[in-house]
Amino acid sequence: MAEEFSESLTPPVSPFAADSQCDLAATRPPCFSCFEAKDEQAAALSPEGYLGRGSLKRLLLRLDPAPAEFETDTVEIFGFPWVTETALVESTKLLFGLFRQTFYKLETLVQSSSHDFGQAGNLHYESEDLRQQCVSFLQYVKVFLHRYFEPCLDAAQSHPYEQLEQQFPTALLEELFAVTLLTGRLKDLPAGVQAAFSMQNHGKIIPPSWHLLHLHLDIHWSVLEILHVLAHKMQGQVVYAHRFVNLTGENLTDTSLFEEHLASLLCDLTALASGKYSKVRPTETLSSSPFLCLCTKELWVLLMFLLQYRNKALRTQSFWSYVNPLLKPLVDGQPAPEHLGGPLTHCKDPLGFTWWLFTHLAMLGQYSRNGTMQNEKCLEDNWTFVEWLLKKTCDPKGGLAEEQIRMHVHCCLSLCLLWEPSTAAVSTLWEFYSRNLNSSFAVPWLGVSGLGTVCKTPLALLEQARSCCCPGAPRSPGHAQLYRSASSFHIFLRVLALCLGQDRAGGAPQRQIKGRIYSKFSKKKMQELSEGGLMNFLLLFLVVARQAELEDVASRACELLGFLPANCPPAHRTLVWRGQLSLLLLFQERGLDVGAQATCLASSFNETAKEFYSKTTEASRRLALWGPLGSYLEGVAEVFETSAGLGLSEEKLLGEGFDWLLPACRQSELNSVLGFLQIVLAQLRRVHQRSVQSAPIPAWALAPASVIKERHLAVASALWVHFFPFLRNLRLSQTPPAQLADAAAGFTLLAFDLPSSAPQDLQPNPVQTIMQLFGWDDMVHPLLVTRYLPHLLQNSELVSSLSGAAPGSAQGLSVRTWIRCVLQQHLHKNPDGTESKTARAVGQQLCELTRLVLRLPEVDGILQRAGLPSPAARLEPTAALETFVKAVGSVYSGLQLLSERSAMATRALDYIGDVLKHVKPYIVSKHQEGMQLAYWAVGCVVKHWSPLLATSKAQQLLFRIVDGLLLPPKLPQQDRALRDSLPLYLQGLSVASGVSQSQGAGLKQQLRSVTRRYLDHFLPASPSLGVVANHPVLLGACEGAPTARGAALRRTVLEVLCENFLQFKSHAPLPRLASVLMFLLELLRRNTDTDASLLTLPLPALLRCLMLVSEPTVRKMSTDVLQLVVERCVAASTETPCEPMIAALRSFVEENVGVYDRQVYVVLETVAVLDPAAVRALIPGLTLSLRSTEHKRGLGKNITLRSAYMKLLSLLGQSGQEEISRLESD
Repeated sequence: MAEEFSESLTPPVSPFAADSQCDLAATRPPCFSCFEAKDEQAAALSPEGYLGRGSLKRLLLRLDPAPAEFETDTVEIFGFPWVTETALVESTKLLFGLFRQTFYKLETLVQSSSHDFGQAGNLHYESEDLRQQCVSFLQYVKVFLHRYFEPCLDAAQSHPYEQLEQQFPTALLEELFAVTLLTGRLKDLPAGVQAAFSMQNHGKIIPPSWHLLHLHLDIHWSVLEILHVLAHKMQGQVVYAHRFVNLTGENLTDTSLFEEHLASLLCDLTALASGKYSKVRPTETLSSSPFLCLCTKELWVLLMFLLQYRNKALRTQSFWSYVNPLLKPLVDGQPAPEHLGGPLTHCKDPLGFTWWLFTHLAMLGQYSRNGTMQNEKCLEDNWTFVEWLLKKTCDPKGGLAEEQIRMHVHCCLSLCLLWEPSTAAVSTLWEFYSRNLNSSFAVPWLGVSGLGTVCKTPLALLEQARSCCCPGAPRSPGHAQLYRSASSFHIFLRVLALCLGQDRAGGAPQRQIKGRIYSKFSKKKMQELSEGGLMNFLLLFLVVARQAELEDVASRACELLGFLPANCPPAHRTLVWRGQLSLLLLFQERGLDVGAQATCLASSFNETAKEFYSKTTEASRRLALWGPLGSYLEGVAEVFETSAGLGLSEEKLLGEGFDWLLPACRQSELNSVLGFLQIVLAQLRRVHQRSVQSAPIPAWALAPASVIKERHLAVASALWVHFFPFLRNLRLSQTPPAQLADAAAGFTLLAFDLPSSAPQDLQPNPVQTIMQLFGWDDMVHPLLVTRYLPHLLQNSELVSSLSGAAPGSAQGLSVRTWIRCVLQQHLHKNPDGTESKTARAVGQQLCELTRLVLRLPEVDGILQRAGLPSPAARLEPTAALETFVKAVGSVYSGLQLLSERSAMATRALDYIGDVLKHVKPYIVSKHQEGMQLAYWAVGCVVKHWSPLLATSKAQQLLFRIVDGLLLPPKLPQQDRALRDSLPLYLQGLSVASGVSQSQGAGLKQQLRSVTRRYLDHFLPASPSLGVVANHPVLLGACEGAPTARGAALRRTVLEVLCENFLQFKSHAPLPRLASVLMFLLELLRRNTDTDASLLTLPLPALLRCLMLVSEPTVRKMSTDVLQLVVERCVAASTETPCEPMIAALRSFVEENVGVYDRQVYVVLETVAVLDPAAVRALIPGLTLSLRSTEHKRGLGKNITLRSAYMKLLSLLGQSGQEEISRLESD
């Protein structure tokens, strides 16, 4: 060994002058550094490292390690100046002694360092300086070997330097060996130093332990680097360490030292990784690396490139040849050979650790010599060792759990992505999974996330197969999380897909793998498959089918599935159909005809549907059978939805099985089938329209176009044959499923797009025939109609084709249906008046139907002609109905030509149809809200269409309305609806009776009957202003400004009132006289009529009331009415006395003066106070009557009677006085 060195040792003085001395270049040499690393998992290595600074690249290219450094004559090493070109040869032992002293100082600094933060900065800078001195010296050794050292092959050298130079290789080898002894093993470093590997958030101040640890890494790599350069310089000549031959009994050479140091370093790095593995969860296998810091990762990369280079250049062992013997004993549980560095520390899971470490080492092959990631592979594969590991994993004797197997196969997949996949590895895995196909491959502690994706549809199953065929990159987040989302079998499928995908041409490896897969399935094996096993089987064949010959694999899969028993559980049948439909989707994806597979699948579906329909099938069995049947619907829907052109025989999936299935479905099941039907109809129409709207087809390509249309007609024909008859039978149901309307609308639109596809019984106008069945038939439930028609009315092309103004036109029928639905919207409410689910649905759908009906060209035209443009805002249905009825009435009233009025009347009657039939359910059920709507709606029609209803075409309807709604044999007890709507009827009937030419008298009689009936019905027994003021007859007869129509109605009301309620036939008082007078007073007070003939109608009756009735209340009301009548008549006749009133008074006198003489004079006194002129006109007649009465009695003058008469005359001014004088002179 070298002599003992003390810290007081002084180096010799250089023979060169002081001015030739120069400091070390300012640029620091490359070294291991993770000082500024943010993330240990980051792909980028340190730019200050051996890779980032290009040190490795220069080493392998045999270039100067530091061309810009050590260019001066002298160099400062460990604080002393040295001659650059000779120092290492002349002072080898001294320099390495100084190196050891510096190393000891750093170790001492680590041991003596404390947690005093005040000293932390000083310790950091001192430690950093000591480390840089050591690294700079090692860099100088590399530069010296490359630049200044040339081996002396001639043994006879006379110059002392040449002799030293000849001995230099041996001296350097001995010093390097001493350095390895000085540093020792990485795994044997104190725990405090090793803890620096896991330091986080270094900051700017780093403890001495970090510098010492990384100096160890620098030294270990530099020793290998120096030995490699030395061997190159020696040109194959072996360098012996003579001083160690006799002491140790071994021949220490540069090669043996390189191998031993390399083995020790690999063993130490592996041991450090095994310590980290104990903290790695299986889910973190790929996201948690075995490298304690970026520096250890870089060291692995350096070793990998160095060993790969030596393997190619020097024919030494490859990187994997060093790693394999190190890991193999660990897996076998045997100690590693001594020359490989001794046994590793105990590892609880050697096989898992090996997979983990091996995979991450393989990933290092993606680094370039510059330390950057690249796509090209820099490290050769090592499938031989991986296949040996796979055999260990798949060994049944090992008894590994799924959580371990999943991690191992996950690592294998990563290796397949990094290297070319191995057929042998796939075969080994398939041997294992073929034996365990029925396993669940679940990891209990992962919960639901560890069960893998549950494929509930064929498309989902195909998507899972597609994901297996398109694995992510090894470093992608999706690939790293694969452990959580996929079972080991699914990961194996990714490996299989990669292996099959590398041989797209169907070469020998692909045929070999397919043969091995096929050979594992026999009839017995297929019948032993569980539900999970069958799912794994299907997924396996889907992956193989995607990566290999589709037709061959699909044929073999169907053949194997045919081995399943006919009475297999429904769940198995569900999976089988799902898998077969996934294969169909794959055929579609590649543009291949699916006829053969679809026919086979449809046949199986037909048999199951027949069993589902059979009356002998138990309820539980039928419920179980719905599983595969529903799955078939979902799958076939996906086949149609994903089809680009429906030209691959997809119609064969729509077989006679649906004829059995539809009648046997319950409500929920029927909804599923109808939903499926809508999807198919919509896709067929979409595809057909796309083919029609595509670019014009040249003449030479007509054949393909005809073929496309033929395929579409085939699909449409299957739908018409197997679905439409059932829909037609179901349309009159009182509880129709809502989706029945959607499906029927789909067929209607299909008939519009492809009219020739419709059955013969719907021709020649299939669209209108279907609309009649599902939309215009009065027997169809409003729930169905209000959902069916909007689908069609929002199609502008279809609406345009239905345009027409003739009676019974499509638009007119749609309007009639809408009116019916508005009238019947309350039929479906609960008995307590609350809305049921059906009522809510009808209400929502009716709003949309209303919006679309108002946009119909025919309706919009009517609204515009009436000056009522289509409302921009959405109208409530009843308000929209009122608007439309008003518009029709307005348009009719504006027409002048008889032909136009006749045509409009016909259209209007067509719009409302049999309106009484529509509202009859309300009348029968006494549904209050429904009755209100019915009476109001029909009342609107009677009022606004009164001129129209007076025509000969409509009179019968008007008479039916009056007889059915207004004059029934028995009035309903709940008469609120009638009370609210009666004014509409009275006003309409009044107008109709006035304009009707043929039935005017009859209508007037009807009006009088209605008025009489409801005057009596709603008149209170005792006078009540609140009740009388809201009397419906009164409300109907009142108007703000007098009109001829209103006056005609009031005349009728007054006539009915006088004839039926104010006729005194005896001295007995009239019933409800006070109420009648109150009604009369309100009627006259609320209207400002000036027609004296109208005003004087009740005058005789009023005078008789005053004459005959002494009840104060009646007399007060009679007087008030009389005053109102007289004042209105006086106001109307300002110049001359009111002749109608005089006539009424004269008639009153003539009728009563002989019987009620004095009472007549008393009544006339009241009139005289109000209008003396009218009474003056009666004086001659009154006097004549008086004298006639006296003459008849024969008793001379009747003093009492004359006194009463004279009292009246006294109120009549000059004329009265003159008449008194004449009477006195008699």
